Amino acid sequence: MKLFSALVLAPLFLAHLAMAQIMYVGTYTEGTSKGIYAYRFDAATGKLASMGLMAETPDPTFLALHPSGKYLYAVNELNTFQGKKTGGVTAYSIDRATGKLTQLNQVSSGGPGPCHLIVDATGKTLMVANYAGGSFASFPIGADGKLGEAASFIQETGSSVDKSRQSEPHAHSVNLPKNNKFMLGADLGTDKIMIFRLDAAHGKITPSDPPSASVKPGSGPRHMVIAPDQKHVYVLSEMGSSVTTFEYNPDTAAMKELDMVSALPAGFKGQSSGAEIAIANNGNFVYASNRGNDSIAVFRVDKKTGKLTLIQNQSTLGKQPRAFALDPTGNYLIAGNQQTNTMATFKVDRNTGMLSPTGDKYDLGAPVTFVFLK
Repeated sequence: MKLFSALVLAPLFLAHLAMAQIMYVGTYTEGTSKGIYAYRFDAATGKLASMGLMAETPDPTFLALHPSGKYLYAVNELNTFQGKKTGGVTAYSIDRATGKLTQLNQVSSGGPGPCHLIVDATGKTLMVANYAGGSFASFPIGADGKLGEAASFIQETGSSVDKSRQSEPHAHSVNLPKNNKFMLGADLGTDKIMIFRLDAAHGKITPSDPPSASVKPGSGPRHMVIAPDQKHVYVLSEMGSSVTTFEYNPDTAAMKELDMVSALPAGFKGQSSGAEIAIANNGNFVYASNRGNDSIAVFRVDKKTGKLTLIQNQSTLGKQPRAFALDPTGNYLIAGNQQTNTMATFKVDRNTGMLSPTGDKYDLGAPVTFVFLK
């Protein structure tokens, strides 16, 4: 009888393990956090189990996984790194059994305040945005996961209408279309989306033609997502708390503005700024976080036009949701509340896109970003 029970239960146990995966969290370390943390995420229930501190490092605010799943990369969002006026990027190898991270090497990000990074589809190039420096840089990735010195460094120039926030460039994010031929970079300081050609084999980026697209002056573009069908780009503006929809040509990376909608509820009068944006796997819904209103805005996508309609503002149950993530199944959303040092999970209705709190909250100092190890 015991043998029979074991034979019956073993597949169920293994199936449950298959539903669990590692989620890494990047943090600010000025308070109680010390670096990069990991949680075991149960995709069947949406619950998180802490695995502890995986790597101690200063301000690893944004993380990116290598497509092989063997390496993880983190910005060190600093203005001084290794005695120079720059930030850093740190490479780690991943122990898939324990989640532990082993540092491989560190390189200068090329400018102060690196705030976002991404690895290309081939796993040969890493790109980073330096906010304080107003620059973009790219780095070759070796077969061992280590980073080489910068292969490209592009210093942006210009300004926009808000002289207190936009007197100079502020590179804020880097994004890649599926064809891996271009890199799109949001520049909050100039109200532009910079467009680069990507040479992944040599780890280089170069300005494309057209070289950029623009959002409404004073909006301050921060993060963006590309629709699964690669026909539209959705740009979240920090200063405007708005999302601009662009028609996108994957062959040339040309972008044509179609529409702009607010991410804030009607009648909201306080101060708020946009932070993170994501899109559902099926492309039917877009999500954006508001810091100040402290909510996740949910938008329905018109699949014919690509335009957005705001359908919900769900409280993140904390303050300053700097970032959030949809889990790989698309059934749950995890939001980090930087100011109140908590994370909260929400169930996603796959039919309507709407969010509802699961009731699960977790304590972690200044959580910023989340990545899931497949």
